[in-house]
Amino acid sequence: MPLPPRLLVADQVAGGIRVLDLPGGSTVGVVEGRHLAEHAGFLALPGGRSAFVDDLAGELVVLDPYGPEAGRPLVETTAPVATPAEHLATDASGRLVAVTTGLGRNEEPWSDLLTLVDLRPDLTSPTPGGARSVRPRSVRVRTRVGEPGVTLLGDADPLVVLRHREPGTLSAYAAGTLLAGAPACPPAAPDHELPLPDHDGHGDALDPYSGRLFAAAGSGVHRARREDGPAGARLVAEEPLSWAGQGRGYYLRLDPARRALWSCVRGGPADPGRWPEWTNDAWFHDLTTGRTGRVPLGPGLVFRLAVAAAHVAYARVHPDGDELVLLDPSHTPLPRVTARLPLPPMDGAPLPGGTPWDGVQRRAVAASPGAAYTAVSRGGHGEVHLFEGMRPLTTLKVPTPLDDGGHLALVAPGDGAQADRIGR
Repeated sequence: MPLPPRLLVADQVAGGIRVLDLPGGSTVGVVEGRHLAEHAGFLALPGGRSAFVDDLAGELVVLDPYGPEAGRPLVETTAPVATPAEHLATDASGRLVAVTTGLGRNEEPWSDLLTLVDLRPDLTSPTPGGARSVRPRSVRVRTRVGEPGVTLLGDADPLVVLRHREPGTLSAYAAGTLLAGAPACPPAAPDHELPLPDHDGHGDALDPYSGRLFAAAGSGVHRARREDGPAGARLVAEEPLSWAGQGRGYYLRLDPARRALWSCVRGGPADPGRWPEWTNDAWFHDLTTGRTGRVPLGPGLVFRLAVAAAHVAYARVHPDGDELVLLDPSHTPLPRVTARLPLPPMDGAPLPGGTPWDGVQRRAVAASPGAAYTAVSRGGHGEVHLFEGMRPLTTLKVPTPLDDGGHLALVAPGDGAQADRIGR
């Protein structure tokens, strides 16, 4: 009998991760006292595993949602990392995981620490101190203060590529050099750099088939590829992709089911208090055909998105009513909205005149490229609304409020989600 999809529900404020069977919602595993780094999110790893950073403990945690039935622990392993975690990414094998640091509860960037974790260190290769261990190996180095995104580029000896904002750069470090680093967080100089526009970088993606990385900025989606030569690996810039109109994307992710990129392009007034007037378009780029376009989603706050087997899902928050917007990505000549499913209001939802992210409730959205389900949280209520295709299915309840919306990940056996190697 095939294993069912499972939903990982994180309450980063109260602390804890619950693993729920779908569609019924029965709890099959609980990890108490874990405070997920919400901005970095969950990272899909091979074998149906998921990783996240516990911001309070300063640990990378690898979960095996299907482990307990097979006699394996739910928490497969942990490794120390620098926090507050901003982004995390892995290589094709799922062996190396990089974690960058960001603002946390601070007004200005202050940390320059990058952590690289080897989850399966080679026992035949002793560490610099001579010790041999079956535990993951964690190395921390100093790079540059900021809020960098991160991508691991290449399969043999990956380049750890940081996407910086001020000044805008792509900075590449050889993973092998970082892993050979000394204790005490030494400074690490990049092996190669490419310029990016300043200030407004926000979002990263990697196409594992072509090896291209993508970095979202106000001027477009900037592209780079790895090129190996006698002097070592370097980054080569390619022509950026256009946002196909006014606005800019505030999120970028790979759709492994259809080999496409998706984002949400926001327009409208710069004043965050006027967020109900913001415009939002789903932006897509077909990595096979090069087709690029936009689909209007409606006004308000739209941020993250989720990729399911037959649709792409966006949660839209607005004073006139929240909704889950489903797009058919296979429709031609352009994807189209196929459903607008109402969501019950949140106590403590953002209001006009105030920012939509400070001290208010939010929604998290999750799906799997190998399943028909979409899950949307109701921040502050301890509820997750589950949909099957365009059909509302059930409301799942958890014992903590899911303040700030919590965070969700939906996994299904063999869904291929690990093709997206960046935490979401």
